[in-house]
Amino acid sequence: MPTGNLKRKTFYVDEDVLHRAQKALGVHTASEAIRTSLKRVTEMEEFWKFMKNSRKLLKPGSVEIP
Repeated sequence: MPTGNLKRKTFYVDEDVLHRAQKALGVHTASEAIRTSLKRVTEMEEFWKFMKNSRKLLKPGSVEIP
């Protein structure tokens, strides 16, 4: 069991979606799939918040894409 601030929750979930998430994330258990999914969602929200806040800091054409 992972360490950290974990709390037991009970909820309903579509088993097919959960299985697909496990496969996509490369994890072995449903719990890992849920924890990893939630972590990635919050990381993406932080990323998009950063992108929104830094949108006007870079001038168009100032970044070269190889």
